[in-house]
Amino acid sequence: MRPRTLRTALAALTAGLAAAGCLTAAGPAAAQQSHQRNDCSRSVSLTGFSDALDKTTYDDTYVGNLSALAGDRRGSLAALSDRSELFRLDTRTLKPRGVITLADENGAALDSEGLVADGDGTYLVSSETEPSVRRYSRTGRILERLPVPTDLRTAPAGRARANGSFEGLTLLPGGRTLLASMEYPLDGDPADLVRFQTWQRTRHGDFRLGARYTYRTDPGLGISEVAATPDGRLLVLERGFTAGVGNTVRLQLAERHRGGTTLGKTRLADLADCPSLGATAKQPQPNPLLDNFEGMTVTGRAGGRLDVLVVSDDNQNDVQTTRFLRLRVRV
Repeated sequence: MRPRTLRTALAALTAGLAAAGCLTAAGPAAAQQSHQRNDCSRSVSLTGFSDALDKTTYDDTYVGNLSALAGDRRGSLAALSDRSELFRLDTRTLKPRGVITLADENGAALDSEGLVADGDGTYLVSSETEPSVRRYSRTGRILERLPVPTDLRTAPAGRARANGSFEGLTLLPGGRTLLASMEYPLDGDPADLVRFQTWQRTRHGDFRLGARYTYRTDPGLGISEVAATPDGRLLVLERGFTAGVGNTVRLQLAERHRGGTTLGKTRLADLADCPSLGATAKQPQPNPLLDNFEGMTVTGRAGGRLDVLVVSDDNQNDVQTTRFLRLRVRV
């Protein structure tokens, strides 16, 4: 899981996000105090958040239900709704500047959860409906559908639970390996064991099935997103919800050890330990900053740390918020 050095240029996207005026951050007085005020842990700090897109519309389309983020080498940013809308966002303001609607081969909506912006300008999108992974053109036309192992299909065709299959999607450095993470265990597996499926890009540009890995979640949590780091490890977002208590969201670092197929992990942060920076919640939360965080992408590197953008899925619910977090992560 440690492919060649990352070739994708992230500088333009990083610069745009750093300049995003809508991202709330600590002011000058706070900056003069210990920087620990913004620390979530020794490895993660919160540098800003934005609720600017919460309960808004663009081109008569609801801007919410966001389940995935992806940046590309051109410095642009995309956000995917689980209702099949793909938004192109301004990297400075995070406001939409374009939207296309995706569908399956029969024109039906997807339960779209994972997103990769490929180097040729196309998009790879995972859906929990079957589950599936498809490639779309920039205009939303289906170009390719990747093979999926039978046991990963939703029951009764396979062993995956409904609304619990392909939730995260990421392309590893070098662009040769695509990885999808299951949200929950397969039927018959231990309650904390989830599968990661990979595909390998052929010399013709399409993908064939590759290796499969196993990963152990924290008790009671599922995986809402994965994002490759520049050295080929994985940032894993684990998430859960308890009525009357709120969300649990933890950022983990996963990697393969000694050539095996089991991924080890290190907890980077529990986001409940982040400073709230003035954020408010519309329902009980351990920290008012928390919500249903589902999307994540690495936007750049600075000073030996990664810049990571995270977004929540508000489920078009009045007591949830579409919220972006900007994190600085040391791995």
